[in-house]
Amino acid sequence: MPSTIASGTKDFLTIGEWSATEIFDVLEKATVLKNQQKSGTQHKELEGKILGMIFEKSSTRTRVSFEAGMIQLGGNAIHLKSDDLQLGRGESVEDTAMVLSQYVDALMIRTFGHDIIQRFADAATVPVINGLTDMHHPTQVMADLLTIKEVKGGLQDVKVAYIGDGNNMAHSFIEGAAKTGLHLSIAAPVGYEPDKKIVAAGEQEAALTGGSVSITADPKEAVEHADVIVTDVWASMGQEEEQAARMGAFQGFQVNEDLCSYAKQDYTFMHCLPAHRGEEVTSQIIDGSHSVVFEEAQNRLHVQKAIMHYLLSGK
Repeated sequence: MPSTIASGTKDFLTIGEWSATEIFDVLEKATVLKNQQKSGTQHKELEGKILGMIFEKSSTRTRVSFEAGMIQLGGNAIHLKSDDLQLGRGESVEDTAMVLSQYVDALMIRTFGHDIIQRFADAATVPVINGLTDMHHPTQVMADLLTIKEVKGGLQDVKVAYIGDGNNMAHSFIEGAAKTGLHLSIAAPVGYEPDKKIVAAGEQEAALTGGSVSITADPKEAVEHADVIVTDVWASMGQEEEQAARMGAFQGFQVNEDLCSYAKQDYTFMHCLPAHRGEEVTSQIIDGSHSVVFEEAQNRLHVQKAIMHYLLSGK
């Protein structure tokens, strides 16, 4: 992997901010680390390093995979709820970032507005990793890219159909497709499409990598001849008050056997979890033979280890 990035000078806030070379190098490192763990030969490459983890949104996979990953690499992780910090009493994001930078080697943040993590990264003097914001979920999509690569043998010329809300997952998938040459077709209800600026940038970059990004309001059009079908919950954390309206708007966007019949026979189903069976996906699909959702969840661990290794070792 490239060694031009010095420790403390690089963040991972969005996939779009990293080069295609960096994305592929991290995916390759994730595969190496995964194979090392399977063989029992993994090295403590981040021994003595400390990751601070700030959670303004609760988590299962993000919390456990980052903490376990850091421990497996020989380091340590500190779990910090926003209510436990002076952030909860009005200390500025910038002051908190500068102080914590003196205690830990990297910071992972799971929060609401993307501007918060951007401000944090601007003030911090250690690498900052986006564990999720309302606009982007890059660590999850990196795990998804690794899963697709494993299942389909690569990323070039693979068609991914993303069905549902044009949310943070859709945004990061657009950037991931643009960097890696995937063909991404997003089907979202009118009024719930992904951000137009992110779409435009993705379309432009995808044209250079051999991939494509398209948006439609017709799920069947998106799924036609798809190699991979991806979905997410219809109401994400913080949108609970919109649940009833979203249930109406997303009728017809459920991933079920009828919709999946338009995909290739050997299609793969993915979901970032948690899933609401009977809403965005049926049990027959998520618990069926085409589903790799738990392999996908496992890959959060390996990808995040690779990201931390890259940011903290520069290679």
